[in-house]
Amino acid sequence: MNKKPELLCPAGSPDALDAAIEGGADAVYFGGALFNARMNAKNFGGDAMRSAVLRAHTYGVKTYLTLNTLVTDREMSAFVDAARDAARAGIDALIVADLGGAAAIHRALPSLELHASTQMSGHNGEIGKLLGKIGFSRMVVARETSLEDLSAIVQKSPIEIEYFIHGALCVSHSGQCLFSSMVGGRSGNRGECAQPCRLPYSCAGCSQRSKEEYPLSLKDLSLASHVPELIATGVSSLKIEGRMKSPEYVRDTARIWRVLLDENRNATPQEMQRLSDVFSRGGFTDGYFTGRIGHGMLGIRSDTDKLSSRAAAPFEALTRKIPLTLSAELLSDTPGKLTISDGTRSVSVCGEIPLVAQNAPLTKDSVERSLTKFGGTPYSVERFSLRLDEGLMLPISRLNDLRRRALQAWEESLSPLPPVEAEYTPALPKEKRGTLRTARFQTAEQITSEARAFFERIYLPLFRHATGVEGVVVPPVVFDRDEDTVRVALKKAAENGARYALIGNLGHLALSREAGLVPVGDFRLNATNAESVRRLEELGFEGAILSPEMTLPQIRDVGGKTEAIVYGRIPLMLLEKCVIKEIADCKKCDGGAVLLKDRRGYVFPVLREWEHRNVVYNSLPTSMSDRKNDLERFRITVRHFLFSTESPGEVDAVIRAFRHGNALPNCRRI
Repeated sequence: MNKKPELLCPAGSPDALDAAIEGGADAVYFGGALFNARMNAKNFGGDAMRSAVLRAHTYGVKTYLTLNTLVTDREMSAFVDAARDAARAGIDALIVADLGGAAAIHRALPSLELHASTQMSGHNGEIGKLLGKIGFSRMVVARETSLEDLSAIVQKSPIEIEYFIHGALCVSHSGQCLFSSMVGGRSGNRGECAQPCRLPYSCAGCSQRSKEEYPLSLKDLSLASHVPELIATGVSSLKIEGRMKSPEYVRDTARIWRVLLDENRNATPQEMQRLSDVFSRGGFTDGYFTGRIGHGMLGIRSDTDKLSSRAAAPFEALTRKIPLTLSAELLSDTPGKLTISDGTRSVSVCGEIPLVAQNAPLTKDSVERSLTKFGGTPYSVERFSLRLDEGLMLPISRLNDLRRRALQAWEESLSPLPPVEAEYTPALPKEKRGTLRTARFQTAEQITSEARAFFERIYLPLFRHATGVEGVVVPPVVFDRDEDTVRVALKKAAENGARYALIGNLGHLALSREAGLVPVGDFRLNATNAESVRRLEELGFEGAILSPEMTLPQIRDVGGKTEAIVYGRIPLMLLEKCVIKEIADCKKCDGGAVLLKDRRGYVFPVLREWEHRNVVYNSLPTSMSDRKNDLERFRITVRHFLFSTESPGEVDAVIRAFRHGNALPNCRRI
C-alpha cells in the first residue's frame, strides 16, 4: 500500500499559519522577508520566522521556506544569507526556483534539504533524476501534469514528488510567464506578478469573436474528487495553494482535505460545495489532471463567489491541543522525576527529593492537579501515571517548577540540530564569451539567403526542422508520454545535419545528448546569474541564452559563454490550454498568428507550439539594433535573434538595421 502523502498548506501570515495547523496540515510553506514569489503576503522574517518554526514544530508540523525567485549576481550573497538565517531558525527545507541559487545554498549549507519549485518547470521523470544528482530531495511538478504523467514521474524520479491539489491556477506553465514583467514591469519570477491573465481580451481581426472575454482566466484547481487516485500514484506531498488567501480559506480547505486523505476517499457533493463556498472562480477544474482540457476550465471570480467566501466563520484562534502522556515518580530518598512523551519521543527532568510529611501528605489527586496544569499552552494530558510513596511532602511550588522545567525541556527537544555550514565562495563560469550571431526562426520559409549569410548558427523548432539547418529547438514541454516521439525526431534531425539542440528544460538534456546533439541552454531556463551558468556548464551545456528580464549591466556581470536576446518578440506565456480555440477557431491554428487584443488595444500574437500548446508573444519586438556601442561596452558579443511572425522581407530589414546600426520602428527598447 502507498504511504499517505503529506498535506502541505500555505501560511501567508501568522494567523494563516495557525489556521493551517488547526486544519490538520502536516507541513506548511511560507516566505521570508526577501526572495519569495509572494512578496505581498505577510511574510516571516527574523524573530517572526523563528517563532513560526517553533510553533509549527510544537505541533509536529514541518516548515518549508519559499526562496523561489530568480536571483541576480549582486543579490547572491544576500540570498545565501537568507538561507542561513532560515536554517538557523530550524526550517526543514527550502523551496528554490533559481538553479544557481540552489547550487550556492547547497555548497554553503550541505545538510539543508532543497525542494525544486514548480517555477523550475519540472514535468517529467528525467528532470527528477538530474535534480537529485545536484542536491535536491524533492521536486514540485508542473500543475499541468496529468494523472498518467504524474504516475510516470513518481516511478522514474529518485527524489520526492510534490503535486498541487487545490487552489489558483496560472494559465501559463510556471516559470514560463513573462507577461507581467514585459508588459507591466512587475516580474512574476521576482514575486511581483500583476496577474494580466485575469483581465479581459478579444480577438483582433475576428469579427465573429470580437467580444471581450476572459480566455486566460482559469478556474481554481480542486482534485478532491480524485483522492484515492492521487494516493495510489505514490506522490510524497499534496500542496494547497494560497499564501495570499485568508486564514478561513486555509483552515476550511485544510480541514476537508485532512479528512479525505485520512479516510482515503473522494469528497462528497456537500464537501465540494463547502470547498467552493470557501473560495472559487465559478467552481473548480480538474482538466489538466484528467486530460479534459477545454472551455470548461475558464472562470472568473463573481460577486456570488465573493459573498460565499465572506460567509465563512471567522478564524479566531488555534484551539487544537497536542495530547501528551505524563509519568511522575515521587519516591522516598529519590529526586522527583517527571517524564513527558508523545509516543515517539520523550524527555525527563528531575527535581527535589520529597520530605517526610509532618501533616497533609501528598495524594495522587493533589500531585496530578499540579503536574497536569497545562492551561494556556498547546498541550493536553491524554494519560497520567504516578508512582508515589506514602507519607511524603513536596511544596506545590516545587511541583509546578517540575512541570515548567519538563515542558521547557520538551520544547527544546523540538529544536533541530544546528545546520552544517560552510563559507560561501561564488562559483564563476569557466568558459568565456566569443563572438557569435545566432537566430531562431519559426519556419524554414523565413530563412532568407541574407539570414544564412548573417547568422553563424540557425535554429528551427524540432518538428519543423529542415535539412541544412544546424540547430533544433526542443519543445518546451516533453511529458514522459512524449519521450519516444521526441527521441525519434531528434535522431532524424541529427541525421539531417543538426548539430545543436536549444534546450529550455533540464528534463530534456538526456534526450538531446542521446541523439548526439550539443546542448545549448535556451532563455526558458531562466539563467540570471553566474552560478546558474556555471551549473549549466557542469551539466554539459555548451552555453546559455540569458533571461530576457535582465538589464545590460546584469548580463555583463554574468559572463561565461552566454548569449543575450538582442531582437525579437519575447514569448510571454506558454499555454497548455489553447487560447486560439477560445478567441478564434481551430482552423486558425496552422494559418499564422491569432491576435489577442487587450483593453488598451495592444495586440499580442499567439502561435501554435507542438502538441497544440500556444505561445503568446509580446505586442512589440525588443530591438537593440541602434545600440551597438552599448552592446560592446557591456561585452555582449554573442547575440541571439528571435523571429516569430516576421515575413522574409521583414527578416531582411531587421538584419540590415543591425548591420548599419539603425533603429527599427515600432520596437521595444531595454
